[in-house]
Amino acid sequence: MLHVIDENLLFMAKGEYETVHANAMALIRSNVSDPAPYLLLAKLCFDYENYVKARELFEKSVSLAPDNIRVLTYFSQALTQLGEHDEARLFADRAASLEPSSAHIADTLGVVYSRLGFHEKAVLCFQQAVSLDVKPANYHYNLAASLQFLGDFEAAKTAYEQSLSRDPEFYRALVSLVSLEKQSAEKNRIDALLISYQRWKRDSDAALYIGHALAKTYEDLGDYTTSFEWLKKAKSGKCATANAFSYERVFSAAQEPAVSNCTTNKAFDTPSDKQSSSPIFIVGLPRTGTTLVDRILSSHRDVISGGELNTFAELVKRATNSKSNLVLDAQTLSQANTLNLHNVGEQYVEATSALRGNAIRFTDKMPLNFFYAKLILKALPNARIIVLRRGAMDSCLSNYRQLLTTQHSYYDYTYSLKTTAQFYRKFDQLIGHWRASLPNNRFMEVQYEDIVFNQQATTEKLLKFCDLEWDDACLRFHENKAPVSTASSVQVRKPLYSSSIGRWKRYGDLLHELKDSLGDLAEDV
Repeated sequence: MLHVIDENLLFMAKGEYETVHANAMALIRSNVSDPAPYLLLAKLCFDYENYVKARELFEKSVSLAPDNIRVLTYFSQALTQLGEHDEARLFADRAASLEPSSAHIADTLGVVYSRLGFHEKAVLCFQQAVSLDVKPANYHYNLAASLQFLGDFEAAKTAYEQSLSRDPEFYRALVSLVSLEKQSAEKNRIDALLISYQRWKRDSDAALYIGHALAKTYEDLGDYTTSFEWLKKAKSGKCATANAFSYERVFSAAQEPAVSNCTTNKAFDTPSDKQSSSPIFIVGLPRTGTTLVDRILSSHRDVISGGELNTFAELVKRATNSKSNLVLDAQTLSQANTLNLHNVGEQYVEATSALRGNAIRFTDKMPLNFFYAKLILKALPNARIIVLRRGAMDSCLSNYRQLLTTQHSYYDYTYSLKTTAQFYRKFDQLIGHWRASLPNNRFMEVQYEDIVFNQQATTEKLLKFCDLEWDDACLRFHENKAPVSTASSVQVRKPLYSSSIGRWKRYGDLLHELKDSLGDLAEDV
């Protein structure tokens, strides 16, 4: 069975789908009770986005081989991609209990656990993958990334170096090494990065990663002009190839009123028994303090961090059944106004139960959930929303200089200063709309600068807003051992520092386009 699956997965990787389909049908004719062909057909359907049929075939395969580690692993992988996180974890746990003897399966399980936010389990799987096959560079890279999320930076550095030693052209490992520590004149990786850039400069994604690492290096060295030049060079290829994403339509759709005969107009009522938990949504632009607030709150004895979850957005998408191929878009947000959002709320509580555990509160810090603020409060009457604000110039610069995901078009606005400023203006207008229309006992704005300069007073306000008693541990958030799977994984393990406030001033006239585009929102000094 293993040989048949592996052989056909190789065909699938080469795009030879007809061959795989023919082979699977031949296997079924030979033995209708063989789980292998149903697994292969399930993966084919998944690749073709026929998710209903894919699930049916995965379930058929599992029913025929309930203790087959490959069947369980690939099903958990598909469930993760479909946003069925609770079920994905259950199948991943079943697979992991069978102790993988295949490095590929162990690595795949590690990726599943990592995407689900269970980084301790991910590390164990990645360590197993490396022990079973020490050669592949990506196994060491995956291990390093989860170690970094867990705050074990020395072990992460070693694993990234192991990855790079096996594949010197693996630019992601090189870039990650630069992110782990501040670069200095005596100790930096400029030469290696320049060589890597020359090798990969025609690949827009690779150029983006490497260029950002060079920009970070030169900023660490205090050379802001060269740093800024590398940012522009890194983003130039992505500017030319980025998919158009209609931000303006999404911002407008978020503010549309609910349909008059829709149950969501009963708005902010009391929760049902199934919605008795109290999620705290931490939203805002990336790099404006969302992870910091998450660490502060999850340091409390009664709070656990759920990480950055796309769960609410995926549930809304599924409930609307909108035909677009994006989870977040104007059509989906508009159709959401016709939903019975209580059902979505109950599904959200159920889907996050494993991450929440026995905690009284838990946090969900997906930044772009600010688009869903009204929907969240109607779906989850016990929820709280905390939106992070930061000075406009620092907010835009932090978005522009940070490498965000390249897998989705939602962050394409960061490829130029002008579009970053335009996005900020729309964001500022939307938050103003929420401020005027949402109940202030459930929607709160927090200024990043207030946290830095008035840590205790701001923390007290945060806890009071979330109906939490005082806990001194919240002031020692940097001691929090929970995983951090964001770009702030290094910074939030340090005490508060103010050096990032007013960072934009160091770039001087280089940011004139940003300042002009922000207009009246830009700070003067």
